[in-house]
Amino acid sequence: MTATNTEADHISMRSGYWLATIGTKNVIDGATPLVLDAIDAMDLNASGAFCFADLGCADGGSSMALVRKSIEAVRAGNKSRQFQVIYTDQPGNDYNALFAIIHGLEKGPEPTFLDAHEGVFVSACGSSFYRQLLPDNSLDLGFSSTAMHWLSAKPCDISGHVQAVGASGCELAAFQRQARSDWETLLHHRAKELKPGGRLVLVNFCRDQQGRYLGHTEGADMFDTFNAVWQAMLAAGQITEDEYQRMTLPQYYNDVAEFSVPLMDGSSPVYRAGLRLESITTKVVECPYKLDFRQHGDAARFAENYIPTLRSWTQSTFMGGLNPQRDAGERATLIDRYYAAYAQRVLEEPEQHGMDYVHAYMVIRKE
Repeated sequence: MTATNTEADHISMRSGYWLATIGTKNVIDGATPLVLDAIDAMDLNASGAFCFADLGCADGGSSMALVRKSIEAVRAGNKSRQFQVIYTDQPGNDYNALFAIIHGLEKGPEPTFLDAHEGVFVSACGSSFYRQLLPDNSLDLGFSSTAMHWLSAKPCDISGHVQAVGASGCELAAFQRQARSDWETLLHHRAKELKPGGRLVLVNFCRDQQGRYLGHTEGADMFDTFNAVWQAMLAAGQITEDEYQRMTLPQYYNDVAEFSVPLMDGSSPVYRAGLRLESITTKVVECPYKLDFRQHGDAARFAENYIPTLRSWTQSTFMGGLNPQRDAGERATLIDRYYAAYAQRVLEEPEQHGMDYVHAYMVIRKE
């Protein structure tokens, strides 16, 4: 095992993330009632601005409707209360795209909420959620969707696969240890940031009770396909053995028990810091591109729409696995070749492919 990469060094979301990943917006839309219920349970007449944080925001497009509805819900309880939105992500995030979308300078899924509401203040924090992002007792509601499966560090490379769902033995154990430590760390930071009575609504990729996970609900397993295409490039001599091994996604999908333990165990530092699990449930949201394909039946159109969503969140890690001594143009060509090979598999058996989303939906309260 080789330990590499802290703070997910090679991870970044491609520009135009919300447009390439329509499914993430569908997931957030499905979580919106939980957020509105959480707001309804709070004391909206408290002094000061209502502070809302989008943790792992990418370009902010996917959560625009959620933020607007949250503003409206707070104003319904206190029409004069100011509202602060803090977008957080890693330092390498495309914050130019974020602010362009939020200010209506680039296309978003709907008009900017800034034009509809006075007294709304937007800022960004370019730090990982594995750090404390906000002052103690300053956050009313923290929201995160499809982000906290990224680990703070890659504990090892995985032999013969690219993601922890294909790991076993000591390699799997290393990912489990890292995921457990990271989950407790980020929760402990949120416990400091939250005001008493504040809430977290977290929507995280998971392994559900039926063993399903992202891209593994029916048909071809998405991560097995990622791995098979990468292995084919190794067999063809296009990449080296070292490059194949280095391409390990620093991710882990908790199950319900793994999510729940630090929030229910009285001896846990997270529990002692005041966080309580109010609810947790799992849900599958079908891949929108697969659903469209069932209607139009055009395999080429399906591949053309589907591959960019895979590329949006994997390309930086595949690029990071390539030898940095390769010419930049050569590396770009190899990455293009990789996704073209994946697209060919979709063209050959389109009905086998799709990226259904499998999430745990959690509501957490600070005592």
